[in-house]
Formats: sequence, structure tokens, C-alpha cells
Amino acid sequence: MSLLCVRVKKAKLHGPPDKYNTYVTLKVQNVKSTTITVRGDQPCWEQDFMFEINRLDLGLIVEVWNKGLIWDTMVGTAWIPLKGIQQSEEEGSGNWIFLDSEVLMKADEIYGTKNPTPHRVLLDTRFELPFDIPDDEAQYWTGKLERINTMSIHNEYPPPDDVQRRPLPLAASQCSLDDQDSAVDDRDSDYRSETSNSLPPRYHTTAQPNSSMHQYPMGLWQQQHHHHQQQHHLDSCTDSLHSFDLDYRGQRGPSPVESSRLGSSGNLSQTSSQLESSQESTAGSEVEESVHVYHSTGFHTSTNGQPRSNGHPSTNGHSTVGEQQKHGLVPQVGRGLVKDPPAERGSSKLLRLHDDGLPLPFSPSRVRWLTVINKVRVQLREVQDEEPNARQAWVKPGGGSGLYGIDSMPDLRKKQPIPLVSDVSLVQARKAGITSAMAARSSVRDGELKNHVYKKTLQALIYPISCTTPHNFEVWTATTPTYCYECEGLLWGIARQGMRCSECGVKCHEKCQELLNADCLQRAAEKSSKHGAEDRTQNIIMAMKDRMKIRERNKPEIFELIREVFTISKATHAQHMKTIKQSVLDGTSKWSAKITITVVCAQGLQAKDKTGSSDPYVTVQVGKTKKRTKTIYGNLNPVWEEKFHFECHNSSDRIKVRVWDEDDDIKSRVKQRLKRESDDFLGQSIIEVRTLSGEMDVWYNLEKRTDKSAVSGAIRLQINVEIKGEEKVAPYHVQYTCLHENLFHHSTDMLGQAAVKIPEARGDDAWKVYYDDVAQDIVDEFAMRYGIESIYQAMTHFACLSSKYMCPGVPAVMSTLLANINAFYAHTTASTNVSASDRFSASNFGKERFVKLLDQLHNSLRIDLSTYRNHFPASNKDRLQDLKSTVDLLTSITFFRMKVQELQSPPRASQVVRDCVKACLNSTYDYIFNNCHELYSRQYQPVDANKEELPLEEQGPSTKNLDFWPKLIMLIVSIIEEDRNSYTPVLNQFPQELNVGKVSAEVMWTLFAQDMKYAMEEHEKLRLCKITDYMNLHFKVKWLSNEYVKELPNFIGVVPDYPSWFLQFVLQWLEENEDVSMDFMHGALERDKKDGFQQTSEHALFSCSVVDIFTQLNQSFEIIKKLECPDPKVMAHYSRRFSKTITKVLLQYSAILTKSFPTYIDKEKIPCVLLNNVQQLRIQLEKMFESMGAKQMDPEACDLLNDLQVKLNNVLDDLSRTFGNSFQNRINDCMRQMASLLYQIKGPLNDNNKNQVDADSDNMLRPLMDFLDGKLTLFATACEKTVLKRVLKELWRIVMGSLEKTIVLPQGNDTFGAQILSAAKELGQLSKLKDHMAGEAKSLSTRQCAVMDVALDTIKQYFHAGGNGLKKAFLEKSPELSSLRHALSLYTQSTDTLIRTFVTTQHAQVHGGKGIRLTPSEKIQPSKGPAVDKAIGEVSVQMDLHTHPGKEERKVAVKVIGANDLKWQTSGMFRPFVEATIIGPHLSDKKRKFQTRSKNNSWSPKYNESFQFALGNQDGFECYELHVCVKDYCFGRADRVVGVAVVQLREVAGRGTCVCWCPLGQRIHMDDTGLTAMRILSQRSSDDVAKEFVRLKSETRSAAEGR
Repeated sequence: MSLLCVRVKKAKLHGPPDKYNTYVTLKVQNVKSTTITVRGDQPCWEQDFMFEINRLDLGLIVEVWNKGLIWDTMVGTAWIPLKGIQQSEEEGSGNWIFLDSEVLMKADEIYGTKNPTPHRVLLDTRFELPFDIPDDEAQYWTGKLERINTMSIHNEYPPPDDVQRRPLPLAASQCSLDDQDSAVDDRDSDYRSETSNSLPPRYHTTAQPNSSMHQYPMGLWQQQHHHHQQQHHLDSCTDSLHSFDLDYRGQRGPSPVESSRLGSSGNLSQTSSQLESSQESTAGSEVEESVHVYHSTGFHTSTNGQPRSNGHPSTNGHSTVGEQQKHGLVPQVGRGLVKDPPAERGSSKLLRLHDDGLPLPFSPSRVRWLTVINKVRVQLREVQDEEPNARQAWVKPGGGSGLYGIDSMPDLRKKQPIPLVSDVSLVQARKAGITSAMAARSSVRDGELKNHVYKKTLQALIYPISCTTPHNFEVWTATTPTYCYECEGLLWGIARQGMRCSECGVKCHEKCQELLNADCLQRAAEKSSKHGAEDRTQNIIMAMKDRMKIRERNKPEIFELIREVFTISKATHAQHMKTIKQSVLDGTSKWSAKITITVVCAQGLQAKDKTGSSDPYVTVQVGKTKKRTKTIYGNLNPVWEEKFHFECHNSSDRIKVRVWDEDDDIKSRVKQRLKRESDDFLGQSIIEVRTLSGEMDVWYNLEKRTDKSAVSGAIRLQINVEIKGEEKVAPYHVQYTCLHENLFHHSTDMLGQAAVKIPEARGDDAWKVYYDDVAQDIVDEFAMRYGIESIYQAMTHFACLSSKYMCPGVPAVMSTLLANINAFYAHTTASTNVSASDRFSASNFGKERFVKLLDQLHNSLRIDLSTYRNHFPASNKDRLQDLKSTVDLLTSITFFRMKVQELQSPPRASQVVRDCVKACLNSTYDYIFNNCHELYSRQYQPVDANKEELPLEEQGPSTKNLDFWPKLIMLIVSIIEEDRNSYTPVLNQFPQELNVGKVSAEVMWTLFAQDMKYAMEEHEKLRLCKITDYMNLHFKVKWLSNEYVKELPNFIGVVPDYPSWFLQFVLQWLEENEDVSMDFMHGALERDKKDGFQQTSEHALFSCSVVDIFTQLNQSFEIIKKLECPDPKVMAHYSRRFSKTITKVLLQYSAILTKSFPTYIDKEKIPCVLLNNVQQLRIQLEKMFESMGAKQMDPEACDLLNDLQVKLNNVLDDLSRTFGNSFQNRINDCMRQMASLLYQIKGPLNDNNKNQVDADSDNMLRPLMDFLDGKLTLFATACEKTVLKRVLKELWRIVMGSLEKTIVLPQGNDTFGAQILSAAKELGQLSKLKDHMAGEAKSLSTRQCAVMDVALDTIKQYFHAGGNGLKKAFLEKSPELSSLRHALSLYTQSTDTLIRTFVTTQHAQVHGGKGIRLTPSEKIQPSKGPAVDKAIGEVSVQMDLHTHPGKEERKVAVKVIGANDLKWQTSGMFRPFVEATIIGPHLSDKKRKFQTRSKNNSWSPKYNESFQFALGNQDGFECYELHVCVKDYCFGRADRVVGVAVVQLREVAGRGTCVCWCPLGQRIHMDDTGLTAMRILSQRSSDDVAKEFVRLKSETRSAAEGR
């Protein structure tokens, strides 16, 4: 429901200014509001109006009227569609709207206007969101409400022990009135209006409205005084609108649903609508408690196991089930789980009856349902002695595993919603429970009051005011000073001064004739009888008799209905009719009354004096008797408290109460001479004497006397009327209430079978039509006759309807009624500043009474909305409309509290409805949880008579199986779909704050999540079900979350926790799936072996086993993928576990292939297929890596798969190497043939034979090419491209290596060092080395090297294969080709270049280059160096490096200091000496070697001999090294080597001078580069430098000598 705010600003009218005296009328949705009247052609009103709107298909009707003397004329009208009005929180400048002269009607509703006029009006219209308050204010009221509402409808708290031992009251109004702070008192109230115990608000001293009567409240002591007077008439004057009758209730059937309704707080309080509802008076409370009883009963278990109620045994010692039902007792049944649910669900546990209790007269499911309903409606306590083992034990079922049987895409939606219970039975039960509230109304049972009202009603209807004879006024000329009968003013003028009735002779001003309301015939009869005009009297009496006869003849149904309503016999009714007719004819001639009027006070009077105040006094006139009060000076809110007594003998007389401003100046004295009225008029109230009865304390609005009067405020009068013969009667308001209630009771309970008949009425005043034509005529005539205000009628009817608010159509009527009541009090005019709360406080209906009625109605609506699925079933469209109207009514109550009561922060209607919806959904979930099997079987499974019914204890959740949870999910989906499709379109009043479908999904999911998590924790401990069942349940839960929960506002951006419930089960499934995958892999490989590793197709070069393995792995991962896990942490667990499965399967497969690969090496295609299989593993693994999320995957899983890819790559490399090595022997044979052909090429290279080089190259390559052509052709067709390149790389490596080792740098059968050693034993016999290798290696000539260069280019192009083979960049940069080319290049290099290459590349010749230590001098002993394996001693050498400054000549001075710890064993003389040789380029013409003297039998000899080497200036020190060799001198034979050491000059170049401590090694070590240089130099027998270099580097300590 929205708030329409309209501000009427001003208008521009076409015409002269003095022509217009206009006001504006606004009409929308049967509510009408009017501005003040303003003169001029550009009137300015600036008035605000607010309307409650619940239908946007209507329009706002704007009418501008020109005030006339007799009638008003319409200037123009406009129709504004509500759909076109914008929503705004701020006031705007408004829009000018042109007025039309006519309206367009369709189906009795206005839908537009036509015929434009030149007039226009400025309006500001907007929709405003209600209830917006500041945050600090909202927090204050929220805290206060929490203190007031100790228990709300949707939160349950277990009562303390002392509360559990006594009955629990259900409604706040049923509790003791003495304990105002009791928590129980506010139990069912979401908000307490706090009107009963608070002082009336103080009123402003500004102007107040002049719109209606009874608007202002009484003071505190006046209320007490009035209450004391009402206690005297308690029996006759009580208006018990909602009291209960135990006898009446006892006649109803023992329906458990009905009893639950009686036991709830859904019915309004018994004492809520007492007219005198006193909470200060103890006596009043005792009277009320003596009449009314509590309807709430607690459920206790006696010591003997028999149930008892209210803590008292019944008359026969036990209580039957039927009695328990009548008193609202409903057994409670639990779910039957083995362990307690979580704390948050603990409060929703249900109880079960003792096993020895009486049998239930209805099904267990109905018991559970009723328990759930009562749990929401009332705060029932829980029995403390609940059986500890009341839940069923969970037992272990069988288990299973595997991939198959998982339904990964469930769709649980069904077309039909679940009817939770019978719609018809629930509605009937609700009707029965509500209508019993009307049975015991005091006005219905009070025979004396009813009899009096019956007579008054006949009197009002037999000669109604609507049918009275009007006055026959004629223009009349007074010959003597005559005063107006109405206003008592002088009839001014010479002639034709006023009007005179020709029948009764009453005289008045022309302007006052409409104010006369008396029947002309009756006044004439009274006047004639008093003056003795018997003939005229008889004629008038005959005329009145005729009118009454015509009335009785034309409207017999009215009097028959009155008779039936008040249950009067026909004979008695006829006698009363005669009496009433005679009393009408007698008129006031025999009528007399004593009237006591107390002028109490006034509020909001006009300021007439220049000081801004007034000096008010009051005149009271009854008939011709006139009295006045004292003057209160300078007060606009005076208090007089003066009492006057009158005697009245004419029932048609009027009490004229006028308020004046006393003036005592010259002007007033002159005015007093000319006219009776010398003081300023402040307002009047004309009261018909016939409308008075009994004691009355009423506020009357002060009204104008003429159009020029400026009037505001109201006056409070206490009137006591004692009519002769009717001294003890109730006030007419109480009599009207009695009449209205009895008519309502008759039309609903007697004739309507507890259904309310809604009258058909249209138009702006349709809300004032309460009954059909006959009954409506009765209440209207009664109200007109006895001065009952229309707003009082509306509030009375609203109170009556509140007892039937659940009947079809009633909520809509009540909503409209309350909206108009709100408009009446809240829409004040600009002429007053009196607040709506003050206006309402003066209501004759009773402020506390109506507020209490609304509070209890609000609570009842909350409770009923908390079970909206019961009371407003989705299958009944009419009830759905009632649901919408119920929410509108709730919103109107909130609007009333905010705008009329002017409370700061009443509960927001949207939040109240939201809480109710949540409460209903909580109950619904409990119901479907406790009755899941029954509901599911009834809705989704066909009836099978032969099928055995499951025991009750097996219908709930269990660890033996998971059947319960899919059924529960189906029921939850049905509930959510019903809320989304049926209830959301109906409850659309708060589109921004409430969406029932979304709330339903949120609540259902929250409750379901709690139970599911608890159940999965239990299952995780036992794991008794098949793993596929857990997976299927996981998919259903996932579907439920994604379909209904994922997009909810509270869940957007929040990671759901349901994947964590199933984490362990999914991991278990992955473990089992790993075993399945391994078995599947072995089976696929075995099948592949049997088939001979056949290709899957002509285009696929791999076998079927790879396809089968990844098909199974992809299927497994597809299951994980379809889980659509939203939790990254849980998904990381899945990825890691599945990555381990992939790794294990593929590595095992690769290991098997690697192990069996050598057995297939001789086959033609099988090795290629196996290599293709491994490559396909890598390809499929990459695809799976991408499908698993690639880089977004869990880092640990990503690392696992990356490592697996590396391992598979290594496997492929190993297999390719193995496959390539299988061709080593064949390629070696080809190489030997090529070497033989190469060595046959003789002669030097010159211009004549350059062209022959290509031919020689092709001839030499023929053996290799023939072999490669055959193999590579097969590989090109059988291998994938990647595999082919790997095989080509291996062949390239083997070919290049074989070329180098076989042709360019061939090796002998023994090691090269052994060859050098055997050949170097004699310095002059190096040719022996040549002879030793003559069959294997020869020195290549320049021509042969040219042939080899061409051959290398040919082989390179062959392996490149025009781009289909290896890339040129790879071939050029391959280390094998570089090494081969380097070896070939060495054949053309000089000796110095080779020696330089050797020195600059061989840095680890002795002990890996370790152990050498440097010190500044020989006196400084070095620290112990790093450990050197098998050290045989140490030699110390001092080195001084010199460079000539000018010539750049370099010299080295070497001082051999000595040797230490030489390890040498000999039986003869040991004579060690040191041989120092400088090695480097450009030393052929220089001294290269020096020797020290030998020392006898010294193992640590000291030499201290110095030598000097000249190096020249061509190369730096980094190209030289000092070769030190310690030898044992032998006479007559070769010296024996003790040890060798090498010092690189680059290491000491930076120091200049240092001592080197060098460990001795057995021999020189070198890499391939060094060996290549040695091999080439060894073949240069004519070069002394080469021979010396080879001898030095080949000297070795003999293993047999020196030990």
C-alpha cells in the first residue's frame, strides 16, 4: 500500500474576481477531502492531503467548486491516473492542470474528462514511501519495542520451570490487568499503544477544525469521574464486543482445528471492547474477571500418566481427549532422530504423548500439523521429562562405489503444488473459531437494553426524519420587531424581512431556514394543542397517522426485521407498535425531561481581540430558557466547570450552545443598543434534545452561524438527561451500538450461517453502507434520529467486522472502513492546527477502546498471516484476494498508528508481514519435515494397495538410507513454487521490501541447511550408504541451491556452505573412482595388447587404450564439473584429489609402456604407436588441465599436473632415446662404410677438383642415405609430428656423434690415455701411436675436410626435409654439429692455436682444479685447503710475473721451493727432483723446460732453485700454464713420475708475486676439447712442440711403481 501525497496550491480562474468563492475537492478510492473556501479569481489554498492507495488502476478526481448561497456550482474537474504519478520523497513545485467540464464514465467509474475550460489548478502530486524516520529515532524505538515485546511470534523461548508448572495465558488482554509490566501481558503484541495508562495529550492553543463533533479528549479526573458513573450502569451499559460464552462454546463440535483456534490468541480479547474498560479500578477488573474466563490451558502430565489440563483434575478424575480438544490441547509428536539437532533448531522440537495415553481420534500427521500451528500461534511450553531415547536408532545399510548411477542433472519441479491439508476443512475450522466471538456480546444478551433499543428503533422508524413533513416557508413581512427562531437575530428591514411557515408559524431568516430540522406537522400539533386549537390538532394528528400507516404498509420488511432481530413475538410486537405510534402522536405534549448541562471547557478558540486572544463565555439555551457562564479572560482554551439545570417539555427543542468573546468597549455598547448580540461570535453547537439520553460526556465541534463567521475549536459538555418514564436508560451511542451489533449478529450468525454478507454499493459513500437496504435504513434512521455520527457508525461496524475478519470479503471491507476512518481523523483542514491524535482522543467511540481493538486485531492478523498457507490456500482465488486485503488492513492499522495516534515509530507493515511470512514458512517446513513420507506419497506416488506402509519411526531421516532427503527437497520445491507463483503476485504491496517467493526460498533453504548439515555429519561418522547415493543427493541439493537460492539478495556474493557437507563423500567417491580408473586402465591396456596396439583410425596414429583411459577420466571429471562447486576451498580439495588420480593412472600406464617397450623395438610400427600413445597422453592431459581451470585451478593441483606433464615428457624422451639407440649399430656400420669411402679420396684440394667434391660427398653418403630413406619414410607415416621430430632428433644426435667418433676423431679400442702412455714411453717413438690407430683413424686432408663439409650440409638438409623435419635453427645450434665442426676445424689449426685452446679450456687438469692455495710468501704457511682425494704430495712454487713497460714482453720467474709429504715407496734410492715446463703459444724458439737437482732419500725435499721463462708479447698470461712434474731420478732408465701439478698463470696474474702450494696428482685429466687437441697434435710427428706437449700431458704415475 502506498501513500499518495497531494498539495493543492492555487488556481487561475477565468472571470471577474468577485465572482468566485471556491474550494477544491479531492476524491480517490472512496475517500473524499475538501479544502477551505477562498475568494478571488486566483485563489491560493496551500493545503496538503494524504491518501492510502492500494489500487493503482484508479485515478485522482479533482473538482473545483464555487460556493453558492443555496447550492454550489462546479467550475471544472480533472482526472489524474495514479499510474502516471511519480514517486518522490520531496515536495515539488507542482504542475498546472487544465479543468474540463464533464467526466467520462465506464462501469460506474470515472476514467477521464472532456470539454476543456479556460480554468486551471496547480497541484503537486507524488507517491511517498511511508514510515521513513531517522536512524537514531529508529534505533530508539527498536530498543523500546524489544523491551515491550518479550516474545514475538516467530521466536520461541523455553519458559522457566515455574512457568511450566502453571497454565500459560495466550492473549495479552486475558492477563491480569494489575501487572502492567508483565512479560506475558505483551506476549502476542508486536506493539503496545500505551493509551490505557497514560494521560491524555495536552492540546495546542492554536486554531482547531470545525468539521465534526466528539473530537477532543477529556481530562484525567473527568475520565475517572465518568468511569465511576459508568460502573453504576455496568449491567445495562456494557458494550462487550468480543466476549466469549463458555456455554456457547461448549456446544461446538470437538474439532481439533477449531479447538486450536479457540486456544490461540487469534480471537480478540473478551474485555477488549468494554466501553468502560477501566484498568485503574480494581472493582472493574473483578467484575470483568467474574464474567470472562481464560481460554488458554497448559498441557501437563499427571503422576499416573493421565493427561490433565490447567493443573486441576476433571470431575471424574481424568480428562478425555475431546475435553482436551475443547480447551485447546493438542498432542505433540517428535521427528524421531537419534541425536539432538543443533541449538538453533532445538527450540522447534515437538513432544509426543506417553505410550500409555489415550488413542488419538485423528491421524498422527494431523496431530503434528496442529502442533506446528499452535507452536506459532501460542508460546507453548515443552515437557521437561521428555524421553531421552525418543528418537529412533540409526542402523547400517550396505555400501557401494563406482561412477555410474549418479544423476547429475535432477529437475525436481512439478506442476502441481502440495495441498498441505484440506483447504475446505481449514477454512471451515477458521470460520467456526472466529464467529464464536460474537456469541456472548453483552448487548446481545442484555434483555433490558435490547428491549429499550427495540422501542427506540420502532419510534425512529415508524415516523422517520427522512419522511417528515418539511416546513412550508413563505416570504413574510413583520409588523413588529420579530426575532429569528433559529439564531434569535432581529429580522431586519421594512418589509419582507424573513420567512414564515404557513403550517406551524415558525419565523426565521432566509439564511436560517435550512437550519431548522423539526417536523412541521409535529411542531404544528404541539403548538395547536397548547393553544387549544382542537380542530387543527386533529387534522394534523390524522395526517401524521396517515403517514405512519403508509410507512407501515410500504415498509413492512423493516418492522419485521426489527422484530426478528430483537426476537419479539408478533403479538407483543403489534402491541408495541400501537404504543409507539401513540407516543409519536402525543409528541412533546406529554413529554418532559430534566436536563443537566455542565460546560466543562473549550479548545482552540478563535482570537478576536487585538491582543491575539479572546475573553470567552458560553450561553446555553434550552427552549426559551437561556443561561451563561462566567467570562474567562485572555484564554483560548478556557475551563469553566459550570453546571446548569433545565426542564424541557418539547422533544423537538434544541440546545443552543454558543461561545462569545466579551467586549466592553464603546463599539460593543452601541451594538448592544441596536441588536441583542453585542459580543463577538466564536462558534455554536446546536444539539437536538431528541438525541440526548442518559449520561453523556461529549466534545462538540463549534460550527459557523453564517458564511462570514470565523470559527474554530470545540467545546466539551457533560449532559445528563432524565426523561420522564425513562430515567434509567443508556446513552444513544450505547443504544446504537446495541442495535448495530444485534443486526450484525442476526445477519451473520442467524441468517448467514456465520458468513458476512457484503452489500453491493458504489460511489464515494459506499463505505458507509453496512447492510442490505432494509437493515441499512434501520441504522441510518436511528443514527439520524438520535444524532449518531457517521464516523461512530463506521467504527462500530468495524468493531463488529473484527469478530468476522477471516470471513470471505471482510478484510477488504475493513480495510476500506479503516482507510476512511484514518482520512476522517488525519485529514485536517487549514483552519485548525489541532493534531489528528487530539481529534481521535475526543472520539465518542472511545480512544482506548478503539486502540485496544486495533492492537488485538493487529495481533490476530499477525497470527493468521503467520499461517497464511492455511487460511488463504493458493487454490482459492477469493481467499488469495482476502489475503491481499488482510495485508492492506494491516497497513491501514500501521497508518492509523502513525498518522492518527501520531506514534513516532510503529512497526512497519512490510516488516510485520515479512516476519509473519517467515513464521508461516518455519511452521510449513516443520510440517513437511515431520510428514515428509506421507505428503510425498500422497502427492507424487500412485496409490498402491499392496504396498506395505512404512512404520512411523522409519518415515523420518535415517542413516540406513537417504530416501528421506530427496522427498523433502521435492516438497520444499513445491512450497517455493507455490509461494513464487501464487502468493507473490498477491502480496505485492511492498515490492521493494517483500517478495514472498524469495523469502520462502531463503527460509526454506536456511532451515533445510541446518538439518542437512546435521544429518551429513552423522552420515560422515557411519558412512553406511552407497557413495553414489550421497553423490545423487549432492546433485539435488546443488540444484535446489542454484535454482532458488543463488540469486537471493542475502546470498549474492556469499559462498554457500553446502559443498562442505558433502566434501568427505565426494573425496571418498574420488578414491573409489581411482581404483575404478586403475582397473579400467589395465583392462584397456590388455585389450590393446591383444589387438597388437592397432591405430584407432587411419587419421589417429595412437591406439585405443589412450582413448579409453581419458574417456573414463573425462567422465569422472564431468561428474565433478557438474557439481558446479561454488566454494573455491572445496573445489581445491576436489582438484587435488582428482589430480592425484590422473597422475597415478597416467604414470602407471607410462611405466607399463616403458617396461614393455624394448620387447617391441624390433617391430616396425608398434614402437611408433607406443610413442604416439605417450604423446597423446600429454595432449589429452593438457586438454584436461584446461577443462579443470588451468591457471585458475588450485596451485597444488596445478603443480601436480605440471609435474606430471614434465614426467610424461621425460618418458617420451626416454622412449625416443631408446628407440633411436636401437639404430646405433646400423648407423655405425654405415659410418665405417663412409669412412672407407672418404679415406679413398686422395690428393690436395685445388681448382681442378673442386667440382668433384660434391660428387665425392654424395658417394660417401650413399650408405647412410639408403638407411635413412627406408626408416624415415616409415616414421613419417607412423609417427605423430611431435614424435617424429623427437625420433629425428635422436637420429641426428646418433649420426653426428658417429660421424665425429668414427670418421673425424675416431677412438681406439682402448682408452686414449692408455694409448698415449704406451706410445710415449720413448720420446722418439710417437709413430707407434700412429701405427696403433692406423686402422681406425687417419689424419684428414684438406680435400677430405671439404668433402665432409659438403656432406654435413647434405645431411642437415635431409633432416630439415624442406620444413617437415627438424628446424634449421635446431640443427645449426645442436651441440653435436658444433662439436663435429669444431673437430673438423681443428685439423686446419696451427700447433700454437691448439695449445692456446687447450690451456684456455682445461681448468681442471689435476684434482678437478681444487687444492691450490696461494700465499704472499713462503714464510706464510697456507691454511688447510679443501680435501683432495688421493693426494700424493705437495709442491710449493714461488712465481713472479713481469711485464716490460714499453715492449710489453712478459717474463715468469719461477722458484721451486720444495716438495712436502711425497708418497713414494721404493726399495732402492729415492732421488726426487722437480721438472718445471711452461706451456703456451709461440714458445718454439724459447726455453720451455727446467729441472732442479735431485735430493737423495728425501720425501719432503727443499730445492730453492729459481728459473726464468720468457713468454714474448703476443699473448697474455691467461694463455700460459706452468706444468710441474715431480720425478724419481733413475740412472740408466727413464725417470719415474711421482706426481704432476698445473698452475694456470691467469690465477696469479692479478697478484704479481705469490707462492703456490699445489697438490700432486697421478695424471692429467681433460675434457673432449682437450682430448681432441691431443688427438690432432699427436699426429704431428714432425712438430717438436707438439710432440713435447703430447708427452707432457700423457705422463702418468704408474700404478705398479712407487708403491
